[in-house]
Amino acid sequence: MVGEKFIYTLKARRNIVFLIALGLIILFLGILICLSNNNIHLIKRIWTNLWINNVYFVGVSIIGVFFVALQYVTKSGWSAGIKRIPEAFGYWLPVGFLGMLFVFLVANNYIFHWTHSYLYDPTHDLYDPIIVGKEPYLNYPFYIFRMFFYFFVWIFFFRLIRRESLAEDVNGGVVHYKNMVKYSAIFIIFFAVTSSTSAWDWILSIDTHWFSTMIGWYVFASSFIAGLSFITLFVIFLKDEGYLSNVNYEHFHDLGKFVFAFSVFWTYIWFSQFMLIYYANIPEETIYYLERLQSSNYMPFFFLNLILNFFFPFLGLMARNTKRYSVFLKIICIILIFGHWLDFYLMITPGVMAEHGDFGLIEIGIMIVYASSFVHVILWNLSRVPLVCKQHPLMLESIHHHT
Repeated sequence: MVGEKFIYTLKARRNIVFLIALGLIILFLGILICLSNNNIHLIKRIWTNLWINNVYFVGVSIIGVFFVALQYVTKSGWSAGIKRIPEAFGYWLPVGFLGMLFVFLVANNYIFHWTHSYLYDPTHDLYDPIIVGKEPYLNYPFYIFRMFFYFFVWIFFFRLIRRESLAEDVNGGVVHYKNMVKYSAIFIIFFAVTSSTSAWDWILSIDTHWFSTMIGWYVFASSFIAGLSFITLFVIFLKDEGYLSNVNYEHFHDLGKFVFAFSVFWTYIWFSQFMLIYYANIPEETIYYLERLQSSNYMPFFFLNLILNFFFPFLGLMARNTKRYSVFLKIICIILIFGHWLDFYLMITPGVMAEHGDFGLIEIGIMIVYASSFVHVILWNLSRVPLVCKQHPLMLESIHHHT
């Protein structure tokens, strides 16, 4: 059957290597420009961008695992034919873990204000009682322990689900399917908690004095749309290459509906957080938006964020036909992938760089390197196993899926 096994061709690998090299060249040019301008914040800017991309692509990766788990818990049959694609996203988790751990251990003082020891010294002029009050949670040992715990749980359940998925291809029956439903349900419970606490650690703790009760949902929504956009793009790419013969316009339609619905959900969370802070007008809360609206470095991206992540997908995917044809979905998903990367840029950079933040070749170069590396990991792992689940008990439902 066409599409049973994906072949990661030499040409495709060369294209990935070319993109990584292009990203490094762009990054190098950006560094040269900063050095010629005597930019004293260059090192901090590079570490900030490494952190942004680590957090962003880890979010996309774990969303792939979550998407698979969601299909099993809800016993959805329509997605059986594309399940291997989000399933492969989990292979980025170990890469992301090493990247995040390295950046935190080496550059924590550049990114996280709470890591400076003088803040905890009552005799120092910059002693900060607010940060001292958060020390039981924000301290090196507990922070690193939580990072290890998040990735251990996520990778552990990913491996369980993946193992059962591959065993189902060999043995058939419903035993492995039932095991995957059980593991997926337990994983989702853990993910419901750790998706929020990891957002507190990796994003909220950058603005140590600021807090939001909605940040966990906000980060999840942004990651979820980015993950859905990547899943949709991979499905379209494989379909265009002659794979996934059982995938049709109905599957595109469902993926498009997911992207459309959660773009609206993201906007709801965005507006709810903004509106409550604006209405209350408490200085400790409004500072977050003032940093982004009063700086010429961030204000254009603040509004561009809304255009790319709400107005464009809302208007573009409202019609039924745009959700069923690959050309429309390609354009919208590519824009959303960049748009939600920009969302993470706005969540992280102002808190680290303050008024010294910028957007240019450095940001573009590092993003291209990470995106290309992520795509390589996914394609490599897709090529190692059958692309279509052979004995999934709901495969017939996927083949005859109609909306």
